[in-house]
Amino acid sequence: MFHPQGPTFAELAQQALSGTTQGYDLLAAKFEYTPFRTPDDLLDIVHDRVASQGTVARGVDLCCGTGAGLAHLKQICTEEVLGVDLSQGMLDVAQERLENSPGSANVRLMQGDVLDLDLGQHFDVLTCFGAFGHILEGEQEERFVRCVHRALRPGGRFVFITSGKPDPMSWRVWAAKAFNASIHARNAVLNPPFHMYYLTFRLHRAKALLESAGFQVKAERGLWQDKFRGAILVQATKD
Repeated sequence: MFHPQGPTFAELAQQALSGTTQGYDLLAAKFEYTPFRTPDDLLDIVHDRVASQGTVARGVDLCCGTGAGLAHLKQICTEEVLGVDLSQGMLDVAQERLENSPGSANVRLMQGDVLDLDLGQHFDVLTCFGAFGHILEGEQEERFVRCVHRALRPGGRFVFITSGKPDPMSWRVWAAKAFNASIHARNAVLNPPFHMYYLTFRLHRAKALLESAGFQVKAERGLWQDKFRGAILVQATKD
């Protein structure tokens, strides 16, 4: 649908009818050729911002997918980068892509649910891109934000991209709401569930959850132009 080497409509439908993990296992080989992969135009700015703030020894990318964010972290970190994802298929593609990518940091990949991780205050920078739609709103505070907090050393940063208050007159907002409604309907009748929602973990809610967990939150607007002009870079520093 999106690229000659990308998935067909039938393959996307099969993914949506599967559970979240199996769906991404099915999509993994063609994921790089879909619009669901976080664009490098977004990641390049994040890379520059993180790199400009000093040496980073260890980084972790949660819900790392096929490794777009990991490839940037590998160039920034001096010791180790860890990628975690629920889909082993996505991790297999990430392993292949990262083998000859720039950077000297050691790369580790881990299959698992990021909501259950306890990484032991080990990391200087934690990133997560394009994956908040897989985390249910009720799990964002009790499980996701606490997982992030546990993984970072004191002074460590949680770095991500989000957006602000949606424009109620935008057709994109209504399209996203319609998509969310279709996923809720699908999950009401099919198991295992497939979780992928839009308009989640936006700045106002993310900031409130992170500050209540003990983070100092800095948001930067205007770093991107054109179709990404609404993107906001957030750096939440653990006290």
